[in-house]
Amino acid sequence: MKLDGKVVVAQGGGPTAVINQSLVGVVLESRKFEQVSKVYGAINGVAGIVNEDFLDLTQETTHNLEQVAVTPSSALFSTRDKPDVKYCKEIFNVLKAHDVRYFFYIGGNDSADTVRIVNEQAEQSDYEFRAIHIPKTIDNDLMVNDHTPGYGSAAKFVAQAFIGLNLDNRALPGVHIGVIMGRNAGFLTAASSMAQKYPDDGPHLIYLPERPFNVDQYLSDVKRIYEKHGRCLIAVSEGIVNEKGEPIALGLTNNVEKDAHGNAILSGTGALGDLLANLVKERLNIKRVRSDTFGYLQRSFFGCVSDVDQHEAREVGEKAAQFAIWHNIDGSITIHRTGDYSVDYRITPLHQVAAKTKLMPDEFITPEGTNVTSAFKSYLRPLLGSDLHSAHRLRAPRAPKILRADSQE
Repeated sequence: MKLDGKVVVAQGGGPTAVINQSLVGVVLESRKFEQVSKVYGAINGVAGIVNEDFLDLTQETTHNLEQVAVTPSSALFSTRDKPDVKYCKEIFNVLKAHDVRYFFYIGGNDSADTVRIVNEQAEQSDYEFRAIHIPKTIDNDLMVNDHTPGYGSAAKFVAQAFIGLNLDNRALPGVHIGVIMGRNAGFLTAASSMAQKYPDDGPHLIYLPERPFNVDQYLSDVKRIYEKHGRCLIAVSEGIVNEKGEPIALGLTNNVEKDAHGNAILSGTGALGDLLANLVKERLNIKRVRSDTFGYLQRSFFGCVSDVDQHEAREVGEKAAQFAIWHNIDGSITIHRTGDYSVDYRITPLHQVAAKTKLMPDEFITPEGTNVTSAFKSYLRPLLGSDLHSAHRLRAPRAPKILRADSQE
């Protein structure tokens, strides 16, 4: 059955370096179908829909859309609103009033849940309507998907940042801690492992939310590495938890700020890095200890976008339009690895993705829980794209000493 009417596309949650590829994929593909009268973009996600704040993207030039596609962050702006049933009824009422027959929402697992509820409202009203969730998140934590658009580019940023941190830490040895985004899933923090080229390269320790974090064991780990290499580079997820499952970061403040989803905000402070650095200084008596909190830098960094990530983000947008308009299907677009390296795009029932979180599988984490396996690196490598930088070392022999020949090795 062919549905005549408008398209609305929106972006939700945290921006990524490639989310606009998905937006442009939806817009350009939708504009090819004669039954689509207009293609609207909602400003500020679902909040824009409720406020009827739309851009008429039917009138945007193809050239400018292509320029926007390669620009990071959310071109339509975003929202942290987490709609309940009442909110979703308002969304549906606006969409129906505007004769919208196709709704595309680019976002994470909460966005998938929003699409699910809005779709239920349409079904209850006997309104012919197709709603598609388009995957997006740097956390790589969407169920069913092999990986998620946005992750590859953020992972490339983390990998290259740790290549640089490792070089810095080797030149001026000490302990250096990098705190990386990841509330429940450690995929992004694990990307730091791509800096491990030579046998003594860091990060020497990688702490993920999937394994409980013990302070005494942490100090023992750092001491062991420092005594072996004379330095220690550490990657830590912002979401690391204690044995009770409580985020370590929440124990550092009495004033916990939460977002609209009820999640404690972990990325707006360097407190976790400072705590871990001070523990090393005070209890291991190591003088040179530094910490960096990557914060929001990794989400929309312009300088190291993965071309593979760009291409796949574009295609999930195009496939969403095809499934909805051409095939008359609802659901969530999911990415499936089919070879080494190739992918396929499928439509998955919304309830399989909505409001669920995928974690790092056990085979990606070493038994001691402080590093990742070669299986993870094999999984990640193609997602980083075609131009990941590699560090090199001088291999020339040392020249013989003259005045201090007695100390020569």
